[in-house]
Amino acid sequence: MYFGNVLNSMLTPLFACFVIAALGYLLGGIKIKGISLGTAGVLVIALVYGILLSTFAKTGDDGTTVSAFTVGSKTITLFSESIKSSYSFISNLGTALFVTAVGLIAGPKFFRNFNKKMIGYVLMGIAVILTGVLVTVLVIKIFNVDTSLALGLMTGALTSTPGLSAAKESVVNADAATAGYGIAYLFGVLGVVLFVQLVPKIGKVDVAKERELLIAENQVEIKDDGKKRWKVDPVSFFPFMFTVVCGQILGAIKIPIGGGSYFSLGSSGGVLVMGLIVGHFGRLFGIDMRVDKKTLNFFRELGLMLFLIGAGVPGGVNFMKHVSLASFLFGMLMTMLPMVIGFILGKFVFKFRIFNNLASITGGMTSTPALGTLISVAGTDEIAGCYAATYPIALVLVVLAAKIIPMIL
Repeated sequence: MYFGNVLNSMLTPLFACFVIAALGYLLGGIKIKGISLGTAGVLVIALVYGILLSTFAKTGDDGTTVSAFTVGSKTITLFSESIKSSYSFISNLGTALFVTAVGLIAGPKFFRNFNKKMIGYVLMGIAVILTGVLVTVLVIKIFNVDTSLALGLMTGALTSTPGLSAAKESVVNADAATAGYGIAYLFGVLGVVLFVQLVPKIGKVDVAKERELLIAENQVEIKDDGKKRWKVDPVSFFPFMFTVVCGQILGAIKIPIGGGSYFSLGSSGGVLVMGLIVGHFGRLFGIDMRVDKKTLNFFRELGLMLFLIGAGVPGGVNFMKHVSLASFLFGMLMTMLPMVIGFILGKFVFKFRIFNNLASITGGMTSTPALGTLISVAGTDEIAGCYAATYPIALVLVVLAAKIIPMIL
């Protein structure tokens, strides 16, 4: 009984979060020829944890509820919480923290730098998503892959949870879409994380020089009105939390798009847009809404970690039940081609510098973990603006694609 109680405590989401995070950062810190998983190591450990749960414990048909398993002659009852609901909360919390931090970091310069180059970032987002959509349609037509599964693979390859939600509303088999998402999501994350590290190395990029040029390129004079404003708390928690609240409200607004369907920015899109707005103005009446840089960096990393844990554990639970070599390869294709096409366009058509190019690709792929990795590679968060410029259009397009593809095929 004592063993059962200890094991039960060890398998709760609270305990699991800390174990996964500790092992994930340990794994992510290992470098092989200068390449590491970084924070994405947390995702790998979270997936492994989910796979172990599904292997050694009995789960419901939907792979979300852990019940009990037997050791010798004893049946040990585990926590009865739903994995889906528990880890979904962790994932949503992480997304809110990370994306809000990115918006607030980019906000002071985002609108001031909105010039012809920003239009290029928007076009980059369009190109990346359209490439992913084209690959998905070809996979359905040429290989006769079920549309529900293919849409799940597409949204997983592009790491778009809002896209998955839209797909589940549009397809005949929502479970197949969820399975496809889980299969493609692993490479969808790790593929982009490795891509943004490998490209500078393969191209023998002078990181220090590119960083200096990037910072100089993004220098914008931000004039202060000289008025003394009320700083509510010393670490700027108030403006950060205020931004999250307003962003959640903005993301919940639904716009009809016909056929009984609606479009919304969702929680991630809403907090990103609100972060850009609050970061741009930096004040609210007599209140100082500027957030300390150390606070933003802390929330950005904490949010990324929680997001990966929340997405990884349920993904691991479902992974072994639905994975197949063919579907995994299709997912890889849906991740790789948009990145390669996007990089070529960024380099030769839009003439982006290397880190601007890679940052816009992470936005086009809606890849939260890859942005965190790229900031570490570049050594500056100035690239957050490129991500913020590309991400919203990519978010909108992948949701629309998930709605439209089932209608035309």
